[in-house]
Amino acid sequence: MTQLIMATKAKQGDNKTRRSFSVFLIFGLCCFFYLLGAWQRSGFGKGDTIAHEITKNADCSVVSNLNIETHHGVGVKNSNDLRSETKVVPPCHDRFIDHTPCHDDNEKLHCLIPAPKGYVTPFPWPQSRDYVPFANAAYQNLTVEKAENWIQFEGNVFRFPDRVKQFPHGVDAYIDQIALVIPIGNGVVRTALDTGCGAASLGAYLFKKNVITMSFSPKDSHEPQIRFALERGVPAFVGDLDTIKLPFPSRSFDMAHCSQCSIPWTQNDGKYMIEIDRVLRPGGYWVLSGPPINWKAKYKTWQHSKEELEDEQKKIEEIAKLLCWEKKHEKGDMMIWRKRVNTDYCRERESRVTICQPSSADDIWYKEMEACVTPYPKTSNRDEVAGGELKPFPQRLNDVPPRISSGSIHGISSESFEDDNKLWVKHVNAYKRVNKIIGIGRYRNIMDMNAGLGSFAAALESPKSWVMNVMPTIAGKDTLGVVYERGLIGMYHDWCEAFSTYPRSYDLIHANGLFSLYKDKCSYEDILLEMDRILRPEGTVIIRDHEIELIKVKKIVSGMRWNTKMVDHEDGPLLPEKILFVVKQYWVAAGENSSPSSR
Repeated sequence: MTQLIMATKAKQGDNKTRRSFSVFLIFGLCCFFYLLGAWQRSGFGKGDTIAHEITKNADCSVVSNLNIETHHGVGVKNSNDLRSETKVVPPCHDRFIDHTPCHDDNEKLHCLIPAPKGYVTPFPWPQSRDYVPFANAAYQNLTVEKAENWIQFEGNVFRFPDRVKQFPHGVDAYIDQIALVIPIGNGVVRTALDTGCGAASLGAYLFKKNVITMSFSPKDSHEPQIRFALERGVPAFVGDLDTIKLPFPSRSFDMAHCSQCSIPWTQNDGKYMIEIDRVLRPGGYWVLSGPPINWKAKYKTWQHSKEELEDEQKKIEEIAKLLCWEKKHEKGDMMIWRKRVNTDYCRERESRVTICQPSSADDIWYKEMEACVTPYPKTSNRDEVAGGELKPFPQRLNDVPPRISSGSIHGISSESFEDDNKLWVKHVNAYKRVNKIIGIGRYRNIMDMNAGLGSFAAALESPKSWVMNVMPTIAGKDTLGVVYERGLIGMYHDWCEAFSTYPRSYDLIHANGLFSLYKDKCSYEDILLEMDRILRPEGTVIIRDHEIELIKVKKIVSGMRWNTKMVDHEDGPLLPEKILFVVKQYWVAAGENSSPSSR
């Protein structure tokens, strides 16, 4: 009897091995022919016709729906909910091609945002820094409206010249001027914030110095600026310095920058400069160029009175002194300050400013800017950097961040940080075995919707891509400060709301445990439609979550023009955590009837 059981198990094992081999073989072929088509669409090859004919006849649905009762004995409260007819989500009207809910209106559209006719995969980096396909952002009127000549229309592409009014000698020369004062290029300055960034040319060129820049600009009369930044492959979001705090933790950035950004720095009791101080790391730098700096030589060009500009610069310098910023440089149109490394240098200001409560430093979601100054973390001597000194990048990427080594984040130790790093290297390697184009440059703009310690982004770190690490506002632990201490970037967000970006901003979206986190908070459909809005055609989504949640997700997205593949955890099928791989189908606006146009 024992021998019979063993023989039966051996036979089952052989069958399972053969089935596994068949699955991987067919899946590998499907991936190959999909990539062949994508290659052609990206401008790299001519294999689209062959790929289309072969893929059309291939069965890529090799992994059937998983049975949770069989694997884990876990039942679904109402199995009919999972078996009911799939809801097909219709396309939106063509007028919603650039719909940005946070800034257009508060209406949630229960439809799929179409891509514009002729939409193509953006150029690979670094070519995308200088060229954007016209069809992806057809705003030719900008070449006339923008007197700075920051964009030029050539053939079927927009070109972003190096020399524009903002940077008359070229962006590289402008950065070199900054680098005479600030240590750019040696890893000391890694994270930067560019306010009123336009099309984010500074951030685009700072990549050459291994500096990653979070750029933002309002959706104004020249609203496509941030769209162009993201099409170029540069981190950016639609936003402004207004009354609400910026969506970043305190002590995030090594450098903040404003060049002709038209922000009234001295208004509202200096709250805008106070907010920059909150997000600037001790020892960090603030660069201000353009009005009112150099007002004596430029007041006629800027069409302002001498008295007005002189008063503005004087007030800026007074506020900077109250904030305990040391002026390091003033030449031409540029002035640079450095924030002091700790409060020992700021004793004289204590009686002149109001200090905020420490608890308000990272309490920012829908909170108004305050007229109080964020306090420095405590230090033990005059030479110590408040909050902890960071190693140059890339060493800081995997070094234990000060927020963890100091024990300021409850429940996260140096050991658990290192374990998390190792785990995500393992996870990302498993992703690459399924999707072999991860990490080769096809995905430039990447988002992690539930970033944790930023270890997913750290495992992907490459000049070919960048990751927007999003910290859900309902997360159990606020670790976004850790993400910044690693030399990465990100922002707070509540996924029950729309993200502050244009449609088709991201090439790859990653969501780990997101739906388990939000299952009692808001509709899965709303979250998935928002993911679809910000994902490029033929972009990829990777969702890692409990199997029950993924089955619910898979049912919704089956009506959303997403091709899906659910696979087991890399450690085996008995684990309840599974991974759903998604490729968004290519379809575009089709005119008045708004029916999908596929290829």
